[in-house]
Amino acid sequence: MAYKIRKSGERKHLDHGWLKTIHTFSFGSYYDPDFMGFRALRVINEDRVAPGQGFPTHHHDNMEILSLVLEGELAHKDSMGNASTIRPGEIQLMSAGTGVTHSEYNPSSKLAHFYQIWIEPDTEGVAPHYQQTQLPDSLNKWAVIASKTGRDKSLKIHQDVELSLITLEKGKRAEKKLALNRYAWLQVLEGDLKLNTDALHAGDGVAIEPGTAIQLEALSNTRVLLFDMK
Repeated sequence: MAYKIRKSGERKHLDHGWLKTIHTFSFGSYYDPDFMGFRALRVINEDRVAPGQGFPTHHHDNMEILSLVLEGELAHKDSMGNASTIRPGEIQLMSAGTGVTHSEYNPSSKLAHFYQIWIEPDTEGVAPHYQQTQLPDSLNKWAVIASKTGRDKSLKIHQDVELSLITLEKGKRAEKKLALNRYAWLQVLEGDLKLNTDALHAGDGVAIEPGTAIQLEALSNTRVLLFDMK
């Protein structure tokens, strides 16, 4: 098969009270040898954090960490001196490199719903850095939001992964054809759509083999991430 679907309900769902988290791949106490990641993509966590709650200061190193907020707000502080709040329509990169400590919490009175993504770097021991930016216009078109080169004003990551976003209105279509030496992971953030002849819904992910052509058709207003990688 040219691609394999991981349905939202197959992910690991955990309820910690203040945090409801869903793991696409093995993470923390959740271990599944069949889902340790995909190529350089190591973590896709969908988190919902209660108002006034969050993750206390903790350490990361040698990992490219992306946070994308769907609803609410996520406040960030780190040992590099950054202090900011991520809101819907924004994306954050923390390139941990030689080591960073940071905290994340929900400063608002509403639930914070966000995705956190970890990508393994191709070079270890680099100087850590931080970026936060507005998401580009992705209405009915693919827009690059992170890349090795930082092209098109995208976040610059230490790995040969090109991360794109598309926001499809109901009834709109989009296509993508992978190169013969490239893999992809597709993640549905919101909405319902068809991938070729298969139905996909929010939370579903798809592992795609090299050379595969995909066609998307939005059955409702939809947002999708695509990781194109070696």
